[in-house]
Parts: sequence; C-alpha cells; structure tokens
Amino acid sequence: MKVIFLKDVKGKGKKGEVKNVADGYAQNFLIKNGYAIEATPSNLKTLEAQKRKEQKMAQQELEEAKKLKETLENITVEISAKAGDGGRLFGSVTSKQIAEELKASHNIKIDKRKIELNDAIRALGFTKVPVKLHSEVTATLTVHVKEQN
Repeated sequence: MKVIFLKDVKGKGKKGEVKNVADGYAQNFLIKNGYAIEATPSNLKTLEAQKRKEQKMAQQELEEAKKLKETLENITVEISAKAGDGGRLFGSVTSKQIAEELKASHNIKIDKRKIELNDAIRALGFTKVPVKLHSEVTATLTVHVKEQN
C-alpha cells in the first residue's frame, strides 16, 4: 500500500515522503496512529500544494533575510562600558547586550543566539560581528564600544 508520511518514522520514512509499505503495517500502525495517510490522488495533490506553499515561504524568508542584511551592514551599534587603562573593559560586552542595544536604538529584533560572537568583546573600539540571519545569509554588524563617562 502506498502511503504519505505525516511524521518521521525511524527506519521507514520522513515527513512528506511517499512510500510503499505492507498493507497490515500501514492500516494497523501508520494510519491508526496518525503517522501516515493513504496515497490517494487527492491526498497527493494536497501534498504537492503544501510543498509549493512551503517552498514559497522559504523563498520569502530568504528575501527578508537579505533585506535585513542590507540594513544591518549600514548601521553601527554603540555600547558604553566602563574601561580602565589601555582601553581594557571592566567586564565585557556580550551578544545579549548587542541584541538589546539593537532593539533599543534601531528597533531591530534579533535573537542573541544568531549573533556569532566567538568571545565577548573586552576592548574599546570598533568590532565586526557576524550575524547569522538565515542558513544562506550572514550579515556583518559593526559594534562600537566607547568609554562610559
């Protein structure tokens, strides 16, 4: 019996796949537990429509990420911090602080986990920080750490 998987089933198939499985297995386990539906022509058309919709959504997300990249690369985030001799900070500037300042000053909300800061910023000056917006789009944000008066 041909079935369309609605969920991933270990060893059998992934979500959205159409596979041929034993009739008993399909009826008594997959369909009964909601892991799959029978691959009728109408269900196959529904699956195709859903795949097209997901593809369109993925394309739209990519376009939005590219627009956000343009915006991020043209702005500078300024953060004030206490510093000692030689421009060394007391403490450090973290990705959380960068995300909060971006939200406060430029009204751009980015998750702190997307800011790929290998190590916290510990010195005054300008730092280029990569921000992963999408699996294919990475922007470079300029962070200016200045001394607090």
